[in-house]
Amino acid sequence: MEDNANNDTPSQEASAHDSNGGSRDNKGRDHRRGGGNRSGRGGNRGNPRRNGPSKEWKLVEQLALQSLEEQKKARRWGVFFKLAMLAYVVFIFVALNPSTAGDSASSSKSHTAIVDVSGVIMAGREASADTIVGGLRDAFEAKHSKAVMLRINSPGGSPVQSNMVYNEIMRLKEKYSDKKVYAVITDVGASGAYFIAAAADEIYADPASIVGSIGVISDGFGFTEVMEKVGVERRVYSSGDNKAMLDPFSPMNEEQSAHFGSLLNNVHEQFIAAVKRGRGDRLKGTDALFSGLMWSGEQALPLGLVDGMGSPGTVARDIIKEEEIVDYSKRPNALQSLVDRLGVKVGATIAESFGSHLVLK
Repeated sequence: MEDNANNDTPSQEASAHDSNGGSRDNKGRDHRRGGGNRSGRGGNRGNPRRNGPSKEWKLVEQLALQSLEEQKKARRWGVFFKLAMLAYVVFIFVALNPSTAGDSASSSKSHTAIVDVSGVIMAGREASADTIVGGLRDAFEAKHSKAVMLRINSPGGSPVQSNMVYNEIMRLKEKYSDKKVYAVITDVGASGAYFIAAAADEIYADPASIVGSIGVISDGFGFTEVMEKVGVERRVYSSGDNKAMLDPFSPMNEEQSAHFGSLLNNVHEQFIAAVKRGRGDRLKGTDALFSGLMWSGEQALPLGLVDGMGSPGTVARDIIKEEEIVDYSKRPNALQSLVDRLGVKVGATIAESFGSHLVLK
């Protein structure tokens, strides 16, 4: 019995070692690092890359690559469409921007040079002195221009801008004495626009055109009583006693009002002098001509405010005797015009916030 027990001991010890050189204790526990059979499923649990990526991993990788490729394509198409849109916008702006130097083919032969005075006459606008004067200089300097025509459709505007154009026309007429200047009023040629027209050698209008309004105006509002009712207190700080005299929230001051009236009268006298200088003895009316009244083109003819009835086309054909017309008007491109108008609007709003503004109206 004892011998048999001793003989079984080596076999039990041998069986404690598996074929991979591992060892087990007498309770059958595996003491190898990682445990279990290395070739078995449990042996690869800590490092799944030993037998290569799984099918699931390959699928995820493939989907990620496809997603990146789609994103690249989307970016390329996005850039393409943005460039296409930019090109389209540039094309539209170019299409909307007519030539500002006249047609070269037409200007190589005898023609009537035309310059527009359109819209409110104000710095920064299409009818600013800089814009109009630039077109006038080109029109006079053009070798083949027979005469210069001002095509007017404006209610007036700044007396300063109007006077600058008037003086430049007078200077150019003296420099180019062989070229006459004709003003043709279409819908409206009033106030500052008529100021400019008076510099022309002859003025023509349609029978239904609005002509005249030789006067100066400065308008605003007064809110003093409203503020009292609402209970608002106005606080104004200035370094001069009369600096805030145009403040619409302050009560009227008789001395300040009289002073501002004299200022308007002075500008009005300048306007009257310019009209008399330009029209001379052709003016047949009374002092009512300079009272700010307006007339139709037909009514303005016997008053001497205009010399005849006609349109730009008929004046070029029948009066100037040169039917070919070349436009020398300076016009900003569409984009610049939009930016300028936004800037002018902001500037005008700020200026008006400080009080009344002076215009020929």
